[in-house]
Amino acid sequence: MKLDMNEKINVKEILNDLENYRPKRRGWVWREEVPGLKMGPFEFKNCSAPLKNSVPLPSAKYFGDIDPQPEYTITTEIASGRFEDDIRRMRMAAWHGADHIMVIRTAGQSHFDGLIEGTPQGIGGIPITRKQVRAQRKALDFIEEEVGRDINYHSYISGVAGPEIAVMFAEEGVNGAHQDPQYNVLYRNINMVRSFVDAAESKKIMTWADIAQIDGAHNANATAREAWKVMPELMVQHALNSIFSVKVGMKKSNICLSTVPPTAPPAPCLHIDLPYAVALRDLFSEYKMRAQMNTKYMESSTREATVTHVLNLLISRLTSADIQSTITPDEGRNVPWHIYNVEACDTAKQALVGMDALLDLVELKTEGYLPEKVRELKERAVLFMEEILEDGGYFKSVEDAFFVDSGSYPERNGDGIGRKINGGIGVGSIFERDEDYLAPVTAHYGYNNVAQYDEYCVDNPAELIGGGTFEEPDKIIYIDELDEMDNVNVRMEETKELREKNIVKPEVEWLGDGVVQFDLFLPVSKRVAEAAALEIGKKMGLEEVEVIHREIMHPAEGTRVQVKGKVGFSIDLDSLVIPPEPEIMSDDEIREDIENNPFKIVCATVGEDEHSVGLREIIDIKHGGIEKYGIECHYLGTSVPVEKLVDAAIETNADAILASTIISHDDIHYKNMKRIHELCVEKGIRDKIIIACGGTQVTPEIAVKQGVDAGFGRGSKGVHVATFFVKKRREMLNEN
Repeated sequence: MKLDMNEKINVKEILNDLENYRPKRRGWVWREEVPGLKMGPFEFKNCSAPLKNSVPLPSAKYFGDIDPQPEYTITTEIASGRFEDDIRRMRMAAWHGADHIMVIRTAGQSHFDGLIEGTPQGIGGIPITRKQVRAQRKALDFIEEEVGRDINYHSYISGVAGPEIAVMFAEEGVNGAHQDPQYNVLYRNINMVRSFVDAAESKKIMTWADIAQIDGAHNANATAREAWKVMPELMVQHALNSIFSVKVGMKKSNICLSTVPPTAPPAPCLHIDLPYAVALRDLFSEYKMRAQMNTKYMESSTREATVTHVLNLLISRLTSADIQSTITPDEGRNVPWHIYNVEACDTAKQALVGMDALLDLVELKTEGYLPEKVRELKERAVLFMEEILEDGGYFKSVEDAFFVDSGSYPERNGDGIGRKINGGIGVGSIFERDEDYLAPVTAHYGYNNVAQYDEYCVDNPAELIGGGTFEEPDKIIYIDELDEMDNVNVRMEETKELREKNIVKPEVEWLGDGVVQFDLFLPVSKRVAEAAALEIGKKMGLEEVEVIHREIMHPAEGTRVQVKGKVGFSIDLDSLVIPPEPEIMSDDEIREDIENNPFKIVCATVGEDEHSVGLREIIDIKHGGIEKYGIECHYLGTSVPVEKLVDAAIETNADAILASTIISHDDIHYKNMKRIHELCVEKGIRDKIIIACGGTQVTPEIAVKQGVDAGFGRGSKGVHVATFFVKKRREMLNEN
């Protein structure tokens, strides 16, 4: 199977023969940095190898459609509950620069007592299943071939099923995973002994599979009441998980600290967050940094999220990041929108590339507030760790509620999370191994006495049983589906018509969900605006109408509201009349033609029409008009009689006449076009001059019927007019 960029990914083909799919590689892959990368007219210092296929930023058209990729790995988080649709989102994200695709495991699965197979939905969130992992990793194999870059697939190893999930991830080619026993203890109340034993096994498996690990320390400043005060604790949590992973055998280059700035505007965030970022990187210089945006302060405003995101990206550029996460305000909107995943990837790419070589221009101060604050934070972290040891160790300090206390250590506010050593989920489920314990499995933590059975199998205990599932994937028992009613096959049958026929419905989350969004401004208070917006949505025929964002412009004067709802209809694409895409030449080609053969026009708004804005946008260089190509424009003004326009063309020996006309009562705009043509015939210049007319009420086909050479309607730009002039003149020269 090979993807065609002009065709949708065939999800059915991905699911076909899935039981025999084997991942083509295991392990994390970093981007290939290319210092001194030359693209278009520029040279970049902090970029990686470009993609084979991608979607450049909208502004790239001004720079030859270049699409430089920053050196940081870019993350996007995707999980709608229908993995068949998430595959399509993964493809879109990859084309916009994402090479770290995270599939979120939710709170519900963290509580599961065993590995879940099948595709159950609604159990507190989105369970990860073997079928989902295998299908998405298979799809990513093809997607990464399409974009020309390795893509890392990621999920979560937590909860009391952590080791089992780790095994499945290792078997299925997962490349990255969250793993931090403290997350289980503090936020899921899993017994601390059980959590750390499970983590040892999970980390050992991850080490074998070369899976990159991201920790969960950032949850402290997402949970604490005053997040900017728990920075010393965050560093302690990072230290505990990192050294634990090292002791298990994980290489430091696979250990990634999930660093999250503690604040966001309107707090003076750089003043607070930058010293923390510097301190963290000073203390943990041997490890990788995964920079993530803080979701604690995220509301439903995409603008607000984007501004905070860019400030976080600035911190990454001023310090460092190996993985740059991207967050969108999906949670505040209750829907994981396709478009915001892509926009977040573009935000990261745009900001990081825009700040390329920033440290060649600025440097962090080595005296004053910044270094003093950095030192203070590190000292507080060290003192925090010393107190843990004095208190009796990590387990005792958790019982004494040291963690997620919103005091700035050594200050304590008494609001920390306390857990009992002999309490929590899974308490009493850990048993000491017998001295002759045998575990003939690969990537196993602890002693297993293999030598007494076969000394040559010590480094690979699975040889005792002819290889385990890591060595012999055919031993994996693959379960396709367990639920007859709730599975991917049923869901795809429901959307079969949309997949196989040439019809379309708007979508946000799932194929054919019919969800649309619209913005409106209402000159009333917030509560009134919300109620009115819901009623407007219903009167527009939308179902399940919901306000997803509201923003006060003024308490009395008005409120901006964003609404989503569902449409119940589809559009038959075969019935659409789709006009051809306007053909435009490149700026360089137009400019070269005009330079070699100078071109002159006379232009005006004709008749009794006083409108000038549209014509000025077509001709003025300020608006990207035709002047920028070197076309000489003689502007006569507004309400110009057509006779005067034609006479001016003769006097200036113009190559073309460009007339603008907005007023359309009694078809006066078309009558004026016809009169221009007739006057040019009467005066003997029609075969020597080009006539073009335009306006918001102009239909190009009807304009041409009046005898002019071209009509330009709503949405026309200077490049369309200039392209026409150049091509029409070439045509006339060839005829002569």
